[in-house]
Amino acid sequence: MIELFISSFITFFVVIDPPGCAPIFAGLTAGTSTVHRRAMAMRAVLVAAIILLGFALFGEALLRALGISLNAFRIAGGIMLFLIALEMVFEKRTERREDRAEKIRAEEATDISIFPMAMPMIAGPGSIASVMLLMSQNNGIERSATVLAAMLAILALTLVALLAAGPLMRLVGAKIEAVVSRLLGVLLGALATQFVIDGIRAALVS
Repeated sequence: MIELFISSFITFFVVIDPPGCAPIFAGLTAGTSTVHRRAMAMRAVLVAAIILLGFALFGEALLRALGISLNAFRIAGGIMLFLIALEMVFEKRTERREDRAEKIRAEEATDISIFPMAMPMIAGPGSIASVMLLMSQNNGIERSATVLAAMLAILALTLVALLAAGPLMRLVGAKIEAVVSRLLGVLLGALATQFVIDGIRAALVS
């Protein structure tokens, strides 16, 4: 179970990217009070947790209702994660997030906890696909609980990153963040490829 927790933890860390969410949150909440910033961070993570838990527990039933097989979802989810990995390696994901942040800032939004922080930055297509894929591959209460524990651990880490966004950015710096993001993108690409391989293999066997 330790191996499953570590692999799930790494997957969620790469997809949700707590260090990557921190600078966006810091930029969107610049000039707001500490109390308001803390409340928005907690609300964003709570809403994201509800969304991800919902897809983790009921996503498979939703797929069945839509007539979509788990193998098809594994392949589609793997391709989606691979595209995210490409964006991370070539720094397109960071640019897109910053563009979205600029648009929200231009509209003078007072509360950014639901959009864009909770969704799509934390509970986006990549993290939703990841939790559904991992839950579908790990049947049984113990293994499912391990995946959920890894997800909740990453969400807790994300909350810490948002609360410490300002000091974290000064500590890490833009250049180091870019290097780490590219390394994580390569890792996510390998994990996404494995999802596709597993989906194709299972589809051919069934």
